[in-house]
Amino acid sequence: MDLTIFNAVLLLLLGLAAGVINTLAGGGSNLTLPALMIMGMPAELANATNRVGIFLQCLTGALGFKKHGKLDTQDLGPILWPTLIGGLVGALVASYAAAWLVKYLLLGAMLAMASLMLFKPSVVAPDLGTQAKTVAESSSAKWSLMLAGFYGGFVQAGVGFILLAALAGSLRYDLVRANALKLVCTLAFTSVALVVFVARGQVVWLPALVLSLGYIAGAHYAVKFAIQAEASTLKWFLFIMTLLGCIAAFWF
Repeated sequence: MDLTIFNAVLLLLLGLAAGVINTLAGGGSNLTLPALMIMGMPAELANATNRVGIFLQCLTGALGFKKHGKLDTQDLGPILWPTLIGGLVGALVASYAAAWLVKYLLLGAMLAMASLMLFKPSVVAPDLGTQAKTVAESSSAKWSLMLAGFYGGFVQAGVGFILLAALAGSLRYDLVRANALKLVCTLAFTSVALVVFVARGQVVWLPALVLSLGYIAGAHYAVKFAIQAEASTLKWFLFIMTLLGCIAAFWF
């Protein structure tokens, strides 16, 4: 891949947009992955290279939510370990196998989320202040988180929606707190995935670092927006991003 000035500026802007989208909903990688591939990067290298920005975006966003007191940590261990196991398995599968199922997995996840947001929004978007459950109190949470981790380790694109479904749907966190925990979960399995991809020499570092600058800025501003926005605004943003994710998955 030849990183021209035009490509660098484009990656920076797409990273900015993806950082906002990923922090508030999910699906930002639907912008960055195709861009890297259009610029001449093979799919497996694009998938690995994109993870550097995702890692730094999640770190930035999680610290931002923590600063504003919106990151719940009392049940963090039980939430994290299923996503880590799933992320490791998913990254290994992505590194060694063809990803021909990705389109159908992504499209299915987006359609399911869009349907829930349209017909039963309270399932995946509880009201602010809703009493959250622990992983031990929810029979489905552990498996939902492990599935999200596997998917995130495998392809990343759209994993935010699956994590929100687990955190808001199974554990009943409101969207602000669910987004904060989503970033921590994504940070966890992205760290595992990055180790695999770096060890196999699949990260192209210069485009990764340029893209990361945009991701970091996007996450920073998205956290400020999330803290100040009305709950209904966050719900509509999530719904719109879900519909756009469906379109992106269809044309993936």
